[in-house]
Amino acid sequence: MKIEEVKSTVRTQRISAHSHIKGLGLNAEGVPLPMAAGLVGQKAAREAAGIVVDLIKTKKMAGRALLLAGPPGTGKTAIALAIAQELGNKVPFCPMVGSEVFSSEIKKTEVLMENFRRSIGLRIRETKEVYEGEVTELTPVETENPMGGYGKTISNVVIGLKTAKGTKQLKLDPSIFEALQKEKVEVGDVIYIEANSGAVKRQGRSDTFATEFDLETEEYVPLPKGDVHKKKEVIQDVTLHDLDVANARPQGGQDVLSMMGQLMKPKKTEITDKLRMEINKVVNKYIDQGIAELVPGVLFIDEIHMLDLETFTYLHKSLESPIAPIVIFATNRGRCVIRGTTDIVSPHGIPLDLLDRLLIIRTLPYHSSEMEQIIKLRAQTEGLQLEEPAFTRLSEIGSTSTLRYAVQLLTPAHQMAKVNGRTQISKEDIDDVHALFLDAKRSSKHLSEKNNKFMM
Repeated sequence: MKIEEVKSTVRTQRISAHSHIKGLGLNAEGVPLPMAAGLVGQKAAREAAGIVVDLIKTKKMAGRALLLAGPPGTGKTAIALAIAQELGNKVPFCPMVGSEVFSSEIKKTEVLMENFRRSIGLRIRETKEVYEGEVTELTPVETENPMGGYGKTISNVVIGLKTAKGTKQLKLDPSIFEALQKEKVEVGDVIYIEANSGAVKRQGRSDTFATEFDLETEEYVPLPKGDVHKKKEVIQDVTLHDLDVANARPQGGQDVLSMMGQLMKPKKTEITDKLRMEINKVVNKYIDQGIAELVPGVLFIDEIHMLDLETFTYLHKSLESPIAPIVIFATNRGRCVIRGTTDIVSPHGIPLDLLDRLLIIRTLPYHSSEMEQIIKLRAQTEGLQLEEPAFTRLSEIGSTSTLRYAVQLLTPAHQMAKVNGRTQISKEDIDDVHALFLDAKRSSKHLSEKNNKFMM
């Protein structure tokens, strides 16, 4: 019988605007390479961001803020994401947009505080007493039902665990048998059972059974070393927001009134400052005892000029709190009126007293050669093939309009080439789609020429 593997047609990862960014692209001395880790150009901004990454890693940046300022399409969001990539998966990174604070459900300050708490991680280290090993026996012991009737109940469960050092037979509570069934534990699986709580965790199938089946749908793990009964360090990563939400949930009864009350509530509930202060006390106690470690993450607020005067004032208070993340702002505005006022003009639409607290990184427009390299990178990420003249033409279009518009032309040009029966995108395909679609500059020129034809 012939068995064929059917490959999924779905992409494993969605190609987004910044899928190609893997880091800041700096060498060992912290000097930016011309093109590395998905970033091109912006050498001064990348070098400055590298210093910020070093400060974050040495924990000398907590409670401070950074501003990425530059014209549209100069890589501000790309640099913020590159900082997150450099810090790694264990450091929380929470991106948001300035206009998110204007929610109809909760206060503006609550949205900001929620994102602040999402950006602060807590690494909890617990030493737990566990029974760990490969299951050699799993026998439920049945007895007559004490309530009478014909059914039988499980009085206890006998389980045999084996490690490289020895074996042990355990007699466990019937509630643990239910946990074993939920985890779908069978003889030959490697599991651990927490001695205090009775929680069961299936780690995988023992690697001695690796040749048991041809279809390897299982994850095989080695036989645990040491004794069956041991102390094991379990590390758990949570954010402060997770702790807030877990404690804010009402522990009501299961009666109709409490269920109706929960249904009638709005979708989002505000977490009180009193509850947050209590959680902070517990967190500080754990840190002092050495059980937990605080991991200040990064809060990235794009389009910071969209915040108003009230939220800027609240940012001051939040940045000064002892538990605060590293905040990165981004804006493409020059001198403009601060939102929420009518006459206060300030650089980037940010009040001067907040600007004074920020380290500002400037991003500059790309040269034509840099644009060509970025377009090549995007084409490679999206799996598109272009002829060399097509790259040159796209970089020319990017110089006269914007880089974003030039990158957006890639997919329609690929479709045009496909219609014409070609796999490679030519210069003619780029010219055809450029004629069909307008960029912002040409659209505004067209509007100024034909303004009398449009409705006012």
